[in-house]
Amino acid sequence: MPELSVVIVAQDSEQRSVLQVLVDGTSVARTVHSCASFPVVASDPVVRRIQSASPDVVLVDVPSDSPALALRAIEIVHQELPETALFAIGSMAQPQAIVNAMRSGAREYIERPTTTTDLLEAFVRLTTAQRKVSREGLRGKVFTIVNAKGGSGATTVAVNLALALQSAHGNVALVDIATLGHAALHMNLKPLFTVADAIRNLHRLDSSLLESFMTRHNGGLQLLAGPNAPAAVEPSTAEFARLCDLLVGHFRYVVVDASTRMDATARLVCNLSERVLLVAHADVASLWSAARLQQYLGETGGRERVQLVLNRFRKIPGFSESDAEAAAGIKLLWKIPNQYFAVSAAIDRGIPLMHQNHTEIARSFTGLAGRLTENDVDVKRRAWSLFKTV
Repeated sequence: MPELSVVIVAQDSEQRSVLQVLVDGTSVARTVHSCASFPVVASDPVVRRIQSASPDVVLVDVPSDSPALALRAIEIVHQELPETALFAIGSMAQPQAIVNAMRSGAREYIERPTTTTDLLEAFVRLTTAQRKVSREGLRGKVFTIVNAKGGSGATTVAVNLALALQSAHGNVALVDIATLGHAALHMNLKPLFTVADAIRNLHRLDSSLLESFMTRHNGGLQLLAGPNAPAAVEPSTAEFARLCDLLVGHFRYVVVDASTRMDATARLVCNLSERVLLVAHADVASLWSAARLQQYLGETGGRERVQLVLNRFRKIPGFSESDAEAAAGIKLLWKIPNQYFAVSAAIDRGIPLMHQNHTEIARSFTGLAGRLTENDVDVKRRAWSLFKTV
């Protein structure tokens, strides 16, 4: 593993000294510069000093009592040095600070007080991800699927969307965070490990160990299965945030099946998502529930990420798509045709619809995957190259 150059940004002088000792103690990284103040604008001299050091990693200490300036610093440094990995150091007891740090551009959120082992594992994860992901500088995208109300079909959508993305792009993970996981049943898989196993091993989780907890399906899709019994004690939101961070550093697309789960953890995962697909039927109860869930998810920002998917859709005289959008208060992204018996048979047999070729509903999932990825730069480039000679 090559030596990494590190810049430390921390207002507290003792914390700067501690972090420098810890970084240099890993033997795989060295401190090349430290800053005593947070940059507040892009033209700040601190930014120029960081740029001149050409670091591989910038460590930003996030004070528990006043995180705002540190989070702003992460955002500025990420904008000005997009190729540099940003690691936030802060309290795991502040899940919203973790979310804000990741959304600002932090690649890792490391618990404070920090140890040499914590930093070493983070540095190893960084270099492993850099070797594995050829699309350098990009991180994976998360699509979270949520039921507007029970039985709307979130798991069916999540499983088949993940398979469609895997078929089109590869390197896709399906993660089941439902209270009781059903995704494995939809694919006739018998996982040895679940999300709970991955979270119990967060302290030593790297790309290789993460993959060992996953179950591979035909075609390469990897499933991190949900629990087969309700958990007596749920993992913390901070632990789920750390797991999401690892997943997007390892996979190109991550599809999360939240099913009917709607708590602080589900909301945190939705906040970390590129899109949240709220699955509903075109009936009063579903659309009413969708409106309430969108309001709940929007309380922490990012309401525009939530989009409506109408499942088992059929035309109803006097009821239009715009009526559905108005009732739910959410923009309609996609419609999945009503093929109830085909879906039920697919679940019973453990053969997903995407593996039953040439069906209308399979083509619909392929189209949904295309809609979600149509603006991705590498997807555009690949589509263009079909007709051009490079």
